[in-house]
Amino acid sequence: MSVRVAESAGFCFGVSRAVEMVTQAANEGKQVVTLGPIIHNRHVVDEFDKMGVQVINSPEEAQKDMTVIIRSHGVSRAVYQQLESRGAEIIDATCPFVKRIHGIVEKAEQEGRLPIIIGTHSHPEVEGIAGWCEKCRVFESAEELEEAINSGEISQDQPVSMVCQTTSTEISWKKSTEIAKKQFTNLKIFDTICKATDFRQKEAAQLSAVCQAMVVVGDAKSANTGHLATICREHCEKVCLVDNASELDPGFFSGAITVGITAGASTPAWIIKEVNKTMSEIINADVAQEESFESLLEQSIKTLNTGDKVTGIVTRIGNTEVQVDLGTKHAGYIPYDEVSADSTVKPEDILHVGDEIEVFVVRVNDQEGTVQLSKKKLDGMKLWDDLAVYAEDKTPVEGKITEENKGGLVATVKGIRVFIPASQSGVAKGGDLAAMVGQTVKLRITEVNRARRRVIGSIRAVASEERKAAQEQIWNEIEEGKKYHGTVKSMTSYGAFVDIGGVDGMVHVSELSWNRIKTPAEVIKIGDEIDVYVISFDAEKRKISLGYKTAEMNPWNQFMTNYNVGDVVDAKVVKLMTFGAFAEILPGVDGLIHISQIANRRIGKPEDVLSEGQVVTVKITEVDAEAKRISLSIRALLEPVAEEEAAEEAVEAEEAE
Repeated sequence: MSVRVAESAGFCFGVSRAVEMVTQAANEGKQVVTLGPIIHNRHVVDEFDKMGVQVINSPEEAQKDMTVIIRSHGVSRAVYQQLESRGAEIIDATCPFVKRIHGIVEKAEQEGRLPIIIGTHSHPEVEGIAGWCEKCRVFESAEELEEAINSGEISQDQPVSMVCQTTSTEISWKKSTEIAKKQFTNLKIFDTICKATDFRQKEAAQLSAVCQAMVVVGDAKSANTGHLATICREHCEKVCLVDNASELDPGFFSGAITVGITAGASTPAWIIKEVNKTMSEIINADVAQEESFESLLEQSIKTLNTGDKVTGIVTRIGNTEVQVDLGTKHAGYIPYDEVSADSTVKPEDILHVGDEIEVFVVRVNDQEGTVQLSKKKLDGMKLWDDLAVYAEDKTPVEGKITEENKGGLVATVKGIRVFIPASQSGVAKGGDLAAMVGQTVKLRITEVNRARRRVIGSIRAVASEERKAAQEQIWNEIEEGKKYHGTVKSMTSYGAFVDIGGVDGMVHVSELSWNRIKTPAEVIKIGDEIDVYVISFDAEKRKISLGYKTAEMNPWNQFMTNYNVGDVVDAKVVKLMTFGAFAEILPGVDGLIHISQIANRRIGKPEDVLSEGQVVTVKITEVDAEAKRISLSIRALLEPVAEEEAAEEAVEAEEAE
């Protein structure tokens, strides 16, 4: 007596993916719950319960601090929206093949077509699919569909899009499509049976046809497992469905020469292995058979392993995944969410059929004959490699500041989050960090921790290096008289310090203005950008003396350019002396009004006529350019008037005579 195990027995891709997602979330320490049992297998659910993963039966039970995992069967759009409204973190473990059907029925209804689903009414997968459209029809068999058409429930002229539950039998689906093709005038058929399910069912039929007894391993509540048992009974008289090895009846195998084992898509490998071992002990099967089972169960792609970097050719860009030929017997695929880290990028924008791409092997499923790939992970790994090199080589990189948090700033560098401590932001203590959000900055990667997925950067380090480089350039090129555009950094009573591009120079208060000033604040303020020139420098002591006032700014030069002897101007009396008064023509340029030129009569002292601050009209009577002296006169403007008045009086007297 011998045992033969179906190669496809056990977890399908969708179930394996869902189980792995729950395991990963639980290992991250999250408060994980699943909306309904993650799969139709109580043993798996019990194992997760031991890990702290609870089962909730409705969205209303979800709490804000929970991580809710949607099982591989998928859920309706309304359920998804309910979970979102409750603020729970959602991890969608819906099988990609089921997700594709959601998109088909949703699009069909948008196009005014009636979605028809062939499947079990009460199956959660079917309920989820139906929840992605407002109106649809579900039929469990071809006969049920035909009856609805013949009774007029569905118009034959109605545009129809037809899909099936992924675990439907090939026979039922084929009958349904044949009827639909004959009855509907506007029909679109989407073969959505999971190819792995189809293969498992065909293999079960072939195996049961050559065995005298068949054992179907799986949960009795699983539709997939039930279909397998039905198929096996069509070809074999002895068929039993067991949940685990303890349910095996030794008497059941009496008279059987060959016993076959198949298992539903929700049956874990350890249960299949346990059943096989127990059966081998019952029927005294050859040890080689158990080893044969081991080789079948653990068979994998010899040239591919999880974590490998491989090269393949893009063969198809579907609705939910990109198919890739890896040159092996297994089918490679990249789920859409594994194509790019940028959610706004569409796969067809960066990938095309025939492209050769390098990808990361996420999971090898020998039972399904599939290899899940990720372009995003490999791109991310390369980025991490790049960041490690940047950190080692101290290479500056560009990043965009995306947020401010309690400890500093967060920037994104090529899609990777980089934390910048406040002390490394380049912003002074107590400064406004938020003002930097949205800016593109240069920073240095100072720490890369792949295990914790943490990257730390410093803007200050780059700024410091750039400042040092600028300083060296200035000291290499500096010379007396050279002009710089700088920024006022600080001020003292004796002058101002100006940053001329990484190096601070000092402008003495006497070099700030041609006028008499007491403090630098009378001319400039911190933050002002001003043009300065080098008066002198000491490279050894790293000191630079700068000048701000220029010949063009010299008020005496302005006077000589714009005024001449004989001009009449308004001047402000700024100082009274015993011999006269000084009046300001321009800021920094004073002229003397001698006491004899203040009035057209004799006066005792200047203050008898003038006062400080008074604006008077004067005539420039003399300029001594060499001594920088100016003589002014008020009397020169008054005497002609007096002479005219005297002349008029003389004329009037003559006429009177």
